[in-house]
Amino acid sequence: MSNDDYDTPWKDAVTRYFPEFIAFYFPEAEKQIDWNRGHTFLDQELAQIVKDAELGKRLIDKLAQVATHDGGEHWVYIHIEVQGGQDGNFAERLFTYNYRLYDKYRRPIASLAVLADERENWKPQSYGYQLFGCRHYLEFPTVKLLDYQPQTEALLADANPFALVTAAHLLTRQIKGDDRQRLAAKWRLAKLLYERNWDKQRIIDLFSVIDWMMQVPKDLQMQLWQDIEQLERNRTMPYITSVERIGIEKGMQQGMQQGMQQGMQQGVQQGESAMLARLLAHRFGPPTAETQARLKTATLEQLEQWAENLLDAATLEDVFKHH
Repeated sequence: MSNDDYDTPWKDAVTRYFPEFIAFYFPEAEKQIDWNRGHTFLDQELAQIVKDAELGKRLIDKLAQVATHDGGEHWVYIHIEVQGGQDGNFAERLFTYNYRLYDKYRRPIASLAVLADERENWKPQSYGYQLFGCRHYLEFPTVKLLDYQPQTEALLADANPFALVTAAHLLTRQIKGDDRQRLAAKWRLAKLLYERNWDKQRIIDLFSVIDWMMQVPKDLQMQLWQDIEQLERNRTMPYITSVERIGIEKGMQQGMQQGMQQGMQQGVQQGESAMLARLLAHRFGPPTAETQARLKTATLEQLEQWAENLLDAATLEDVFKHH
């Protein structure tokens, strides 16, 4: 895994905090969405529609179903793109996705683009054509992360979690080749998580994003853990228990490579179980005691199978059909 791997953290952050994502980057769209009626991700449907399209270099595709405030059962499909590098076909690709989605669902489609590249002057916002008096155009809102660069301090003070995610993204790209500076920036972001007085799960989730995004060498990472442990003791808040930390600490305590591998495996399993529990709760409501017991005693292979089943499951039992 490269030292600057943005793919998974962006996916995790957008999935877990989708309303905040829309509110931070697209406030005008956020005002029109009725979040009280929930939202549903349709990534499998999106994959089927764009499977033969030229994907280019991108960080994330998301397709979400949301409700608007105008009442009734009027649903809107929002297509999210976080583009990782300049792509001359990007605008045409959004145009193609948009009309394919409309053709399938016969619903209004909003294509929203977040550009995470490093080209200051690249900001596509439309695509279309005209012929013989016929005009076919798509104009789409575009957010450029580089535009936030002068607002770094304001981002660090913003209560929206995507302000911190944006700051982490910019700092990671800005601080290249200087691990000490990156460690200092990462420590500053970690402290801000505690100062917000957010709930335990949000602190863990957002630190996981920052931890993955702003990677440093192992010796500096251990130094960061020591600083966080001291901060937790001062605040009596033992919050952050990432998969990496669980595995590393178990390995160190056992003093053997085998112990480290076992600890990492256990940590990965716990992380998979917790993530699957959140996804199940989102789809089918709070998990029952039976479901919690299944997740707690499951092997990593079972958890992975159930996660795959969840993509097409219509009921909770469909998820556990191979249990």
